[in-house]
Amino acid sequence: MENNNQSAAGKSGLIVCAFCVMDNTDPFIEFDSKGRCNHCKELEDKLKHKAPLKIRKNELKILASEIKTKGKDKKYDCIIGLSGGVDSSYLAYLIVRKLGLNPLAVHLDNGWNSELAVKNIENITDKLGIDLFTYVVDWEEFKDIQLSYIKASVVDIEVVSDQAIRNVLIKQAFKFKTLYILSGNNLRTEGILPKDWIFNKSDQVNLRSIHNKYGSTEIKSYPQLSDWELMKVRKLSKIKRINILEYIDFNKDDAKNLIIKELDWRDYGGKHYESIFTRFYQGYILVEKFGIDKRKAHLSSLIASEQINRNEALKSLSQPPYPNNELLSSDIEFVLKKLNLTHKEFETLMSMDRVQHSEFDVDKGLISKYVKAFK
Repeated sequence: MENNNQSAAGKSGLIVCAFCVMDNTDPFIEFDSKGRCNHCKELEDKLKHKAPLKIRKNELKILASEIKTKGKDKKYDCIIGLSGGVDSSYLAYLIVRKLGLNPLAVHLDNGWNSELAVKNIENITDKLGIDLFTYVVDWEEFKDIQLSYIKASVVDIEVVSDQAIRNVLIKQAFKFKTLYILSGNNLRTEGILPKDWIFNKSDQVNLRSIHNKYGSTEIKSYPQLSDWELMKVRKLSKIKRINILEYIDFNKDDAKNLIIKELDWRDYGGKHYESIFTRFYQGYILVEKFGIDKRKAHLSSLIASEQINRNEALKSLSQPPYPNNELLSSDIEFVLKKLNLTHKEFETLMSMDRVQHSEFDVDKGLISKYVKAFK
C-alpha cells in the first residue's frame, strides 16, 4: 500500500512504518491507513493495558516475599541466567540489591564469549556476592550443531545457544529444587520481534532433525531435557519462569548507567554483542544472507515504550550494522577459523536460499510422540 514512507524509500520498494522503524523486510507486516504497522500498535496496546506502576511494584514485593518463603530451606531461592548483557546484569542487581533474593547465576560458556563479557560477569557476581554456575559446552559437539544450522540455511541459528541456556537453567532448578527461574525478558526493550525472523527456541525435535541431516558427531553433552523433565515443565508446573522486569518501567539507558556505576559494567556496543558469534550473526549473517536487520525491531520497541524517538532510531539505522569495518574483518577471520570453514565454503553457504525450520521435524508435543511410537 502507498504511504509517505514508501515514496521516501525510492525504488527499493521498502515500506517503513510511519511511527516506528519496522518495514516490509518482515513479509507479514501490515500497515493501516495512516502508514502505521501492526508491530508498534500491538506493543503500544500491550503496554497501555499493563497495570499502573504502583500496583506492579506492590505485586513485585509480594512475589519477592513468596520466592523467599518457598526458598527459605533451599540453597538458592531462584535461578537466573547471566550473559553479561544489560538486561541480565540489571536483573541480577534488582533481585539482589532491591529485592533481597538469593539467586544462583547460571552462565553458558559456548566458546564465543568476548573477554569483556567474561570480565562483566566476574564483576557482577563479585559485587553482588552471588554464586555462579558455568556450563562449558563440548566445543566440537557444539560447533557441529552450529554448523548444521548454517548448512541447513535456516534463519534462527541462535536457537543452538538459546535452547542450551534454557535447558541448563531448568536442569539447575531441578537440581536445587528451586521453583523460580527469573528472566530479564521484557516488552519495553524487546516487545517487537517478527515471527518470521526467529523460531521456537525450545524445539528440541527441530534441533535434532537439523543436526541429524547435516551434523557429523553424536549429541552427547549438549543439554537436552528428558521427556520426564519436559512433562514436569509443561504439564506439572513445577517451575515458574517469571519476567521480573515487567513489574517495573524498565529503561535501557537508566539500567545501563546504573550497572556501570554499581557493578563496573562495560558496554559492548550492541544488543547481545557480549557474544562474538551473536555480533557476527546479527550484524552480518542476518543482514547479508536473510536481509534482516534486528536493530529495527530493537529500536522500534524503544520507540513504542517512549525511550527514544523515531529520529534517533533512524539516525542509528543510518550507521552500518557492524560497529566498524576493521572489527568486521577481524570477526570474519575469527569465526571462520573457529568453525573450520574456508572463505569459499562460507560464501557458498551465504549464497544459499533460505530454508524454513518447518521443513525439518518439529515438536508436536509429547502425546503425539507417544501415539506415533505406539502405532
